Amino acid sequence: MSDEKFKGATAQEQMIEAARRNNLDLFKSIENQYGEKPEEFIKLLNTATDATGDSALHLCCKYGCYSVMDEIIDLDGVNLDIKAPVTGDTPLHYAANYSFSEPEYALFLIQQLIEVGADPSIRNKEGLKPLDIIGGSNDKIRKVLESAEYAKLLSTSVKLCRMLMMKITMMIRLRIIITNRIITEDSRFRKAT
Repeated sequence: MSDEKFKGATAQEQMIEAARRNNLDLFKSIENQYGEKPEEFIKLLNTATDATGDSALHLCCKYGCYSVMDEIIDLDGVNLDIKAPVTGDTPLHYAANYSFSEPEYALFLIQQLIEVGADPSIRNKEGLKPLDIIGGSNDKIRKVLESAEYAKLLSTSVKLCRMLMMKITMMIRLRIIITNRIITEDSRFRKAT
């Protein structure tokens, strides 16, 4: 959808403003204008940035705008792990930083992001994960992030084990097939002699 349909501010500018101000009415208004083309709305969400490169989801986490964030993360195709170009921070990094001013809201934001699949193990350009930002400042948030990292690591390990088991199973089956062929060929050779 072109920005010509919007009066005044562009769709990107309006999206950023909706996220920054937790303006759910503005967010819904923009979403409704993309009604027939939801993929274009998702593209807008994933590409709209402010002057510093922060996405709508970054801004929701930076300022604790949970109503708009909740709408954003409910949409399929939204990049939950989008990185800010300057810092490499993901929305989870921003929510971790937000915990220093509003720990309870930040906990909610972090829990919601993790629940929908945000990756807590991503490091920013300083090499920090969201957990590193929290440090020892908030035990509840630290435990949520640690649990999420552990679950991701466990999930990855399980996937690797499954792949390894499939490979071993295939190798065993192949070995059985080869062994059976050798036995069959050997039997034929013995009968022939």
